Amino acid sequence: MITTDILIIGAGPTGLFTVFEAGLLKLKCHLIDALPQPGGQCSEIYPKKPIYDIPAYPEILAGDLTDNLMEQIKQFEPGFTLGERADTLEKQEDGTFIVTTNKGTKHHAKIVAIAGGLGSFEPRKPKLENITNFEDNGVEYIIKEPELYRDKNVVIAGGGDSALDWSIFLADVAKSVTLVHRRNEFRGALDSVEKVQELKDAGKVKLITPAEITGILGDDKVTGLTIQKKGEEPFNVETDHFIPLFGLSPKLGPLGDWGLDIEKNAIKVNNALDYQTNIPGVYAIGDVNTYPGKLKLILCGFHEATLMCQSAFQRIFPDKKYVMKYTTVGGVEGFDGTKKEAPKAVVKAIE
Repeated sequence: MITTDILIIGAGPTGLFTVFEAGLLKLKCHLIDALPQPGGQCSEIYPKKPIYDIPAYPEILAGDLTDNLMEQIKQFEPGFTLGERADTLEKQEDGTFIVTTNKGTKHHAKIVAIAGGLGSFEPRKPKLENITNFEDNGVEYIIKEPELYRDKNVVIAGGGDSALDWSIFLADVAKSVTLVHRRNEFRGALDSVEKVQELKDAGKVKLITPAEITGILGDDKVTGLTIQKKGEEPFNVETDHFIPLFGLSPKLGPLGDWGLDIEKNAIKVNNALDYQTNIPGVYAIGDVNTYPGKLKLILCGFHEATLMCQSAFQRIFPDKKYVMKYTTVGGVEGFDGTKKEAPKAVVKAIE
């Protein structure tokens, strides 16, 4: 059996940063993730996608963010159970927990932190009769390697941040980029909408709204699409790739059977205090949780992880005191006693 202070369900950015905040408090962490590598969606779905709202990084690729987080937490020597799904949660008489994976691996922890992102997920697919015939033959729901689209004609469908961000990014990679959205208004960040408009004006992105894709052309591979613009006759466009980016359909999976308070496929937490769930000692942080005013942003998950770790420390050591200091004062001490150059973050020095 694996024993730890904090068992983190999910090794995405929020889960990884939790290791750092817990390590500053001398709390040991172990992470479980169903994926075969750390990083969550950042590694599995869009490692080459640029992220623009990480503090101090005007732009960073999702995969690079994962690499940096892994480097940051290395000094605290977290454990990993990868390629296994957390299946059951059992609360013990002493208030600790045993979590068992689908492969039978048991983990004993004083605190459980659920940082499972959107949970298990699958892309939302457009309702086109023959779309499955072209999957991986010109139809891609997830962009993993942008170089696949180098000097190719690309049509992206969608109106959210992913559709906007990839249209912007691929404008400098693909031969042509066409963005199709069923409405004139977009759901993404205003800055991204403005950038797409600028690229349209510069002739680098073709914008077709309001419109929908109604058909896929080709035999074994996509050669074109049929587009229906509102109020007009349908027309065909040539393309090498069709990328529908309509978001992901999330599922909590086994977590939904743990007795947690669930609302719209997310775990309700008390954000006024410490992001604890209705089960004392079990927390939920990052995209997997919900509360009034919730924003599903990586930086919000980092904030939630910081406050959660302080609450976890007080729960594990109710009689200990700690004072707030800065890592710029004395550096960060790893579990091996070695001191590191202080990163620009808050450290909790335990007394």
